Amino acid sequence: MSIDQKKQLEQQLWAVANTLRGKMDADDYQDYILGFIFYKYLSEKIKLFANKILEESGEEIKYEKIDESTEEGKQYLAAIRHEAVETLGYFLKPTELFSYIAEKGSPLTENENSEENEEEQTEQFILEDLTRIFRNIEQSTSGTDSEDDFNNLFEDVDLTSTKLGRTVKAKNKLIAKVLQHLNKIDFELQNVEADVLGDAYEYLIAQFASGAGKKAGEFYTPQQVSKVLAKIVTTGKTKLRSVYDPTCGSGSLLLRVAKEVQDVAHFYGQELNRTPYNLARMNMILHDVHYSKFDIKHADTLENPQHLWLQAEAVVANPPFSAQWSANAMFLTDQRFSQYGKLAPGSKADYAFIQHMLHHLADNGIMAVVMPHGVLFRGAAEGHIRQYLIDNPTTNYLDAVIGLPANIFYGTSIPTSILVFKKCRENPDNILFIDASKGFEKVKTQHILRDEDVDKIISTYQERKAEEKYSYIAPISEIIANDFNLNIPRYVDTFEAEESIDLNEIAHQLKALDASMAETDKTIADFCKELNIETPF
Repeated sequence: MSIDQKKQLEQQLWAVANTLRGKMDADDYQDYILGFIFYKYLSEKIKLFANKILEESGEEIKYEKIDESTEEGKQYLAAIRHEAVETLGYFLKPTELFSYIAEKGSPLTENENSEENEEEQTEQFILEDLTRIFRNIEQSTSGTDSEDDFNNLFEDVDLTSTKLGRTVKAKNKLIAKVLQHLNKIDFELQNVEADVLGDAYEYLIAQFASGAGKKAGEFYTPQQVSKVLAKIVTTGKTKLRSVYDPTCGSGSLLLRVAKEVQDVAHFYGQELNRTPYNLARMNMILHDVHYSKFDIKHADTLENPQHLWLQAEAVVANPPFSAQWSANAMFLTDQRFSQYGKLAPGSKADYAFIQHMLHHLADNGIMAVVMPHGVLFRGAAEGHIRQYLIDNPTTNYLDAVIGLPANIFYGTSIPTSILVFKKCRENPDNILFIDASKGFEKVKTQHILRDEDVDKIISTYQERKAEEKYSYIAPISEIIANDFNLNIPRYVDTFEAEESIDLNEIAHQLKALDASMAETDKTIADFCKELNIETPF
C-alpha cells in the first residue's frame, strides 16, 4: 500500500468517526469508532483465515456462505473454530461477521423519512445482535491461552448509552449508519503490511487525543516523543527480548519501540484506567502482535504490580505527572523501594515510578521515562532519592537528562524532560545534558517535534557529544558541587546576548518622532479651525 493509499485509509476512517462528531465528546465517541473498527478487523481476519483452511482442504465453499443450520455447516464451523482459537485467539461464526451485521442494518439508513419503511426498520434491529456478538467473541476464548487478552474487551462499547440517542430506535439507526459507512472501506488485510491498518488506528487515536483535553494524557504519548524514547532504548540493538511500559495507556509507546528493531519477543504493560487498557489490547492485536507475545494487565502499577519477576531489556513510560499514591510505610520493605531508605511523597509519585521501572530493568537494558522538570531539583525525599541514584556506586544509573519543549503533550503546557537510565553504564563518571526545548514547530496551539529535532536529540545522545548552547557532559563532581540539582540551565548555557543598542541613534529617532507629531498636531489644529470646532488637545 502506497503512502497515498495509507493516507486515504486514515481519511476514510476519520470520516466515519465524524459520523458521531457533534453527538458526543471525542473521548466518548472514540470508544464506539475504535471498537467497531476492531470488530471489523477481527471479522476480516477470521474470514481470510477460514477461507484459507477451506481452500487448502479442497472445499469450494466460502466461509461467509456456510449454512450454520445444517449438519455439514456445523462440522465446518467446529473444525475452523478449533484452528481459529488456537491460531488467532478467538472465533466468529459467519452470521457474526461485521459485513453480515452491517448489511442487515443497512436498510435503516435508506428512506429514513418513509412511513412505509417503518415496519422494515423495526425488523432490522441490530443492537442486540452486536451485544451478543461482542459477548461471544470474548466467550470464545474462555479457558484458552488468549482468555486474558480478550476478556471484557468490548465493555466500553455501550450500546445502551443515551449518548447514542434517546430511544432504542434512534440508537439503532445511528449505529447502523456507522457500520454501513465502515463496511464500504476495504481494509485489504491480504494485500498490505500488518502495520498499515495499525498505523491508521494510531492516527485515529492521535486525532481523538488532540480533542480530548486533559484526559488525553491517560492514553496517548505524542508520536514524535514516542519516537525519541523508542530510539533511545533500542540504541545498539536489532532485537529485544522484552519491552515494558508500566503506564502503557493505549500501548502506542510499546508498539513504537517495535518499529525500531527487527523483532520484539514479548511486550509487557500495565494500565490503571479501564478504557486505555482495553484500547492497548486492541492496538496490539490490530498491529498483528500475536496474543502469546503480549501481556497487558489492568491494575495500579505502584500499589499492585503485576509483573513481579520481569527484567525487561527496554523500559519506556510516560507516567501521569506528579500523581498521588499511598506512599504507605509498608513499601519501605518492598524490593522496589527498600534500598533507597525513603519513599517518594504521596502527593508526587514521579520517583516511585522511576524506582519501580529501575527494579524491572535488566542489567543490559536501557530505560527512558518522561518526567516533569520538578524531579530534577525538588528536595526532601525526592532530593534524597535523586542523590542515591547519582552518588552511589551500585545505583549510578542516570545516563542522560533531555529537556523537551513546553506545550508538547496533550492536556498540559508544562515543559518536560526525558530521563535515561542504564544499570551498566559505559560512562559512569558523567551525565549527558541536552536542552532540546527550543527545537519545535508550532502547529495551532501545540508544539511539535520535527524530524530534524528528533534526529538531533538522538544523534547527540548516541554519540554523547557536547555542543555549545545545546548539550553538555557534566562530571559527577560538578553535579555533587551543585548539590545534586539536575536543573538543565545549570549545565547547558542557552543565554543569547541581545543586540547592542545605539542610544544616540534612539535619541535621534525620538527627536524625529517628536517633530513629526508636532507637525501632525498643527495639521489637526488647522482642520479644527476651518471646521470651527475645539481642538482635541
